[in-house]
Amino acid sequence: MSTVQIDRLLETVIKQGASDLHLSVGRPPTLRLHGKLRSLATKVLDSDDMVSLMKSVTPERAQQELQEEGSCDFGFAYGDQARFRVAVFRQRGSITMVLRLIPNKLLTFEEIGLPPICKELVRRPRGLFIVTGPTGSGKTTSLATMIDYVNINLDRHIVTVEDPIEYYHYHKKSVVNQREVGVDVPSFSEALRRVLRADPDVILVGEMRDLETIEAAIRAAETGHLVFATLHTTGAAGTINRIIDAFPVNQQAQVRVQLSTSLIAVLSQVLLARVDRPGRVASYEFLVVTPAIANLIRENKTFRIDSAIQTGRKFGMQLLDDHLWTLYSQGIISAEEMIDKGKDPGELTEKVHRAGGLVGRMEYDEKLEGA
Repeated sequence: MSTVQIDRLLETVIKQGASDLHLSVGRPPTLRLHGKLRSLATKVLDSDDMVSLMKSVTPERAQQELQEEGSCDFGFAYGDQARFRVAVFRQRGSITMVLRLIPNKLLTFEEIGLPPICKELVRRPRGLFIVTGPTGSGKTTSLATMIDYVNINLDRHIVTVEDPIEYYHYHKKSVVNQREVGVDVPSFSEALRRVLRADPDVILVGEMRDLETIEAAIRAAETGHLVFATLHTTGAAGTINRIIDAFPVNQQAQVRVQLSTSLIAVLSQVLLARVDRPGRVASYEFLVVTPAIANLIRENKTFRIDSAIQTGRKFGMQLLDDHLWTLYSQGIISAEEMIDKGKDPGELTEKVHRAGGLVGRMEYDEKLEGA
């Protein structure tokens, strides 16, 4: 397979609006379209195809890493149409690639349905804003939207540390510098240690991977910077516990105090398949740190955060399951999808039954056929 064909495959991804392209030996190229896998009607890939496909897009540096480590990831621009984030890895002795489409167009708060209060929070001069959710839940897109909003409306120096860089930001009202781990800087923690000398106002940490990076992010938020970061956790309370548990036991009380003063919000999200039209929709859990919630964090009462979110609606807070229920009630997602992604599936199933709905494969499959 020549590069002509990788171009044809990438064109197909862009044209069909797929989120990912899977290339693996023994199977034709496969798209992930609205959350479902769809094989393309082309030849089944063999080992030679995979080697030439890999070589056609993988930079030397990453090919070297693939040889040594057995996997690599990188990003590349496909003309001016889009960017792709690529993961290449070995399995059963052959090469597999997954290419994720990163659209060039940055979306607005309204387009991705972010809670309106986010606009006020990103104007804050300092604090830690964490976006969480499973892989592929749209965290990068939400962060790119927030960074773009700051870039358009405020004069700030924004420094991002990403692995790899996904959305490109250009200087607008703000100055934006994007550093790629492995290319511009060796690690997240090293980048954060250096960034404070670069007079930043806003710092984006692509991923809080280890204790050093978490510590550095909290320190940056405490010293008068607005810090955006991501974590692979679900739910607001779970995210706070995960950060505290990353520290040794003798430091946890101090970290609770630090978090209670520096954390401003936790946005936890999942992506769901729509049933009203092709596409996907995000559902959010949103925690805004009020004085009452800061107390719960400080006093190690995170188990009470969920009920505090419920009573904090006037601050723009919402629980994930409440938002999922709203999307289901509006006919945007199926009952199955809501229950699969919900935090309390039992309670949601009960609610569907009480409302006179069915939760079964029948109803779900019929909706899919009708979609």
